[in-house]
Amino acid sequence: MPETVPTRETIEAAHERVKPYIHQTPVFTSQFLNGLSGARLYFKCENFQKIGAFKARGGLNAVLSLSAAQLANGVITHSSGNHAQAIAFSARKTGTKCYIVMPDNSPKVKIAAVEGYGADITFCKNTPEDRQRTVDEIVARTGATFLHPFNNYEVVAGQATAAKELIADAGAKLDAIVAPVGGGGLLSGTALAARYFSPGTKVYAGEPEGAADAVLSFRSGKIEKASYVNTIADGLLTHLGDKTFPIIKSEVTDIFTVSDEEIIQAMRYLWERMKMVVEPSGAVSTAAVLKNRAVFEGKNVGIIISGGNVDMGRLPF
Repeated sequence: MPETVPTRETIEAAHERVKPYIHQTPVFTSQFLNGLSGARLYFKCENFQKIGAFKARGGLNAVLSLSAAQLANGVITHSSGNHAQAIAFSARKTGTKCYIVMPDNSPKVKIAAVEGYGADITFCKNTPEDRQRTVDEIVARTGATFLHPFNNYEVVAGQATAAKELIADAGAKLDAIVAPVGGGGLLSGTALAARYFSPGTKVYAGEPEGAADAVLSFRSGKIEKASYVNTIADGLLTHLGDKTFPIIKSEVTDIFTVSDEEIIQAMRYLWERMKMVVEPSGAVSTAAVLKNRAVFEGKNVGIIISGGNVDMGRLPF
């Protein structure tokens, strides 16, 4: 694993590595949402990605970058769902044993998907400490290689490929790209892609008010934890890592918080007007743009829809 921030060449190599296994997801537009936002919006639809989320990119790049010796005893990660699916999917592609640690309150649809890829699941309490402790116990027992969900440069390089494609496929020079932020793998990758492939494009993030650690970290200059965690956006509950945060601090223009009500409204617009199944975390970037019309009005704005793995039995509308 490289110990330096991904370069343009690293991201290009990651893209070539994962291309045979992923979808080059479409970029959609919506006159309705253009009207609401006052901007020209270009939606990168990673809800149509393999495993239903952008995480397939980073998971594949991380697993495919491992040596035979590192793969010998399997791979392991902790995740509430989308990264878990990505690693399980990638492990199956390489014939590697896979161990997944999942919080005991993970969405059933995501648990079922991980099981479907043949992973060995262990449940734990939904705290960062419990997740890591459980992983460490399994690594000690099995010798599996741990792949962090976001604080891993190969993961970041893989996630950067979504914005790389968006920049190439939008059909217009983007003034801004907006991505959701949890642990920062997608956001840091997006920021690097903008720096290398579209200089002058500003990168912003959307974050739930109920898991607002990234905005605190961005303002204070050091990694912070949220004062409370309570949001419908279950994929964005983790705090930034020591690899993702410096990239975000250096390359991201601003981070906007949105309420659960605003997330649900954006989610509903995407379902009703664009006919897309989008999970709450995947609607956060859209919610941020709609809430901050003055920032984006009149501009070409790329929006990354991060995933569509929603529990159909628990829709918020």
